Amino acid sequence: MSDLILFWHRRDLRITDNIGLAAAQSRSNLIVGLFCFDPNILNRDDVAPARVTYLLGCLEALQKEYQALGSELLILQGEPSTKIPSLALALNAQAVFWNLDVEPYSQVREQKVTAALQEKGIKVETYWDQLLHPPGDIITKSGEPYKVYTPFWKNWLEKPKQSRAAKLVNVQGWSTELREKAIGVGGINLPSGKDLGYVWDNPLLLAPGETAAREKLEEFCNYAINEYGEQRNYPAVEGTSLLSAALKFGAIGIRTVWESAINAAENCRSDESRASIKTWQQELAWREFYQHCLYFFPELAAGPYREQFKDFPWENNAEYFQAWCAGKTGYPIVDAAMRQLNETGWMHNRCRMIVASFLTKDLIINWQWGEKYFMQKLFDGDLAANNGGWQWSSSSGMDPKPLRIFNPATQGAKYDPEGEYIRQWLPELSSLDTKELVTGKIGKKERESCGYPQPIVDHNQQQRVFKQLYQEQKG
Repeated sequence: MSDLILFWHRRDLRITDNIGLAAAQSRSNLIVGLFCFDPNILNRDDVAPARVTYLLGCLEALQKEYQALGSELLILQGEPSTKIPSLALALNAQAVFWNLDVEPYSQVREQKVTAALQEKGIKVETYWDQLLHPPGDIITKSGEPYKVYTPFWKNWLEKPKQSRAAKLVNVQGWSTELREKAIGVGGINLPSGKDLGYVWDNPLLLAPGETAAREKLEEFCNYAINEYGEQRNYPAVEGTSLLSAALKFGAIGIRTVWESAINAAENCRSDESRASIKTWQQELAWREFYQHCLYFFPELAAGPYREQFKDFPWENNAEYFQAWCAGKTGYPIVDAAMRQLNETGWMHNRCRMIVASFLTKDLIINWQWGEKYFMQKLFDGDLAANNGGWQWSSSSGMDPKPLRIFNPATQGAKYDPEGEYIRQWLPELSSLDTKELVTGKIGKKERESCGYPQPIVDHNQQQRVFKQLYQEQKG
């Protein structure tokens, strides 16, 4: 019989196009998967119930995939540096394989698990899987990591992309004896959200698991990708891929996604379609840019990149923040977006930029308050992407044009011109004139009759205040 290899799943919840898993199969046909619920993550105060629900659905699907191949995805709960070595010893595993992660805590955890396994004489093998180009692969001519997206994108695009990895097949040797040994060292049944303390009763925009992610990718690449460049900015239109949660948890491989985009480009029939596909590819590169930034500058997770923002005099009005969270600011496009987030665990990307600008530039509230609230709600919440987006919007991050202020009235009129999105999420305003609705220029009597609040701040006035604070810090 082959030597047993344990494969530790984290952000790669699939058996197809999984680089570390394919490497494990090249060494042995006796592969057992494992996932460890880590209390250091579960007990944080920025965990979204919707995200836990999606994760659990992905794990359930992955467990069935393993079982169909004659193996098992084992579930542990506890400190990974204790639980994983105990399991490896009990099963007499020769090695533990896994794919690396860019997040600061994940890197520390990997080091602890590695040290504990090696102390027990168990081999460790790690790989990069979640990126088309791992950290260090895309660097400047002077050998430094990029701090600006555009040159990163140009370099990134020129580099050849790795082909998708082989699917896990023909796994052998799982037995009742091994199952009993796993249970003996803490193996558990897959818990429910309620078991973990997170309950989400609303539907998810993307069904969990590898099959659903692949179907969504195929659907997107057959249709919406050809108009993505234009349609992606309109929140009332289903113009985006909705694959963000699948990419965050690795329910689909990034090489699979890239190959689908390349195939779509080769089969499209117009320059407009080709430009749209390229725009989507640029978004995939943005994802990688933010992950590279987090890897090389882990301090981003704890605070602003720009020096002038480390002591920025945020006003941090708690009542304003609660109004923003609840979608009761009196600015329709902002409130519609926040209600979408609260009800679905997702928000359109254009709207993420609008509400982030509003929180930081209009309400003058620390971007980290918004960053945390998003992570408490988003089912696709990803540290690198969320942090990168908030720092971009607040002007505290890596950005050659650092001072951007979005006008909610202009944004609403431009990107929800018929008011469809606002009417969907603010039904109390559905009968109002479209121009009033999208610009937010609604009379006091109309607001009162609809039960809709007055604007909590004046945008033009707050814009001047923020600019003055910004210049004072800069000077």
